Amino acid sequence: MLPGIDVSKSLIYTPLIVDPVTTGANYEEGEPSSEYFINVTSIKINGKVVSGFNTSLLTIDKDGYGGTKISSVNPYTVMETSIYNAFVDLFTKELSGVPRVTPVEPFGVCFNSTNLGSTRVDPPVPTIDLVLQSESVYWRIFGANSMVQVSQDVLCLGFVDNGQSPSNPRTNIVIGAHQIEDNLLQFDLASSRLGFSSSLLFRQTTCSNFNFTSVA
Repeated sequence: MLPGIDVSKSLIYTPLIVDPVTTGANYEEGEPSSEYFINVTSIKINGKVVSGFNTSLLTIDKDGYGGTKISSVNPYTVMETSIYNAFVDLFTKELSGVPRVTPVEPFGVCFNSTNLGSTRVDPPVPTIDLVLQSESVYWRIFGANSMVQVSQDVLCLGFVDNGQSPSNPRTNIVIGAHQIEDNLLQFDLASSRLGFSSSLLFRQTTCSNFNFTSVA
């Protein structure tokens, strides 16, 4: 891995969204959420739009339901059932040449990884784009962040069904820790925006190489 790379100069930015109703514990009713939300307007897999679900689920309503937040508490990204089903349907079609195997909990879709090979952003599976405020602004998720190797020959799609809206879940997409691993995220609270890098593996570095002693 290469040291001395200033990834912050190539960050992409998207506004941080305020949920009008808190989704966390220990807050008074009616208080806005202090968690980090972003405005995902669509999802693409290999450039194809995931369809077949109500896109209003991607927006936070007046009661605080819906939308997308970022959470390091969740180990994997969770999605409302109809979003998850549409997402999995397109992903498996785009990876139809790889045999599926019995799912390993908590995942719903797993593959035989024997012949998949590898790339710099392992493994070579369809790219996932979270499209944000415009078609030209998207957070691209590569195999290193979309897939989980659960055994030597079994690779699972690292996204989890989180139940059906509106009763459960309250937030329809929660981006989890596995999806943000080795992605540089800059929470600029003063400007209410998030800067993100996508996978640092493309730049031949990782978050473990971050220099905490540098002076801005």
